[in-house]
Amino acid sequence: MKVAFPVEADNGLDSQVCGHFGSAPAFLIVDTELDQVSAVNGSGDHKEHGACNPVGTLGGNVPDALVVGGIGMGAIMRLGEMGVKIYRAGAPTVKENIALLRENGLREFSSDDSCQGHGGGHVH
Repeated sequence: MKVAFPVEADNGLDSQVCGHFGSAPAFLIVDTELDQVSAVNGSGDHKEHGACNPVGTLGGNVPDALVVGGIGMGAIMRLGEMGVKIYRAGAPTVKENIALLRENGLREFSSDDSCQGHGGGHVH
């Protein structure tokens, strides 16, 4: 399974998960079957809500799942239409979240969980 993570900086599996998908400085794509990790630069800019292009943001990659602290409704809808499952990060690092995902320990995002603005940071 390919899992995407918005991260604060590329520190491999020790990377800290970013609080918001659209403003992540970088993304890690982890292939859990092949134990491979690749990095994609993010824009780091807040986008207007509804203007997010999630596949463009992920460097053209369409993962099987996304693990994130916060995400807007537009990105949830667009990724959902592509069959991408979106999970709320349950731990600070990519490595810890992969372990939780393998144990079915992460909660899937719903429309009620989406970000409604960029007024503050996310603490999830």
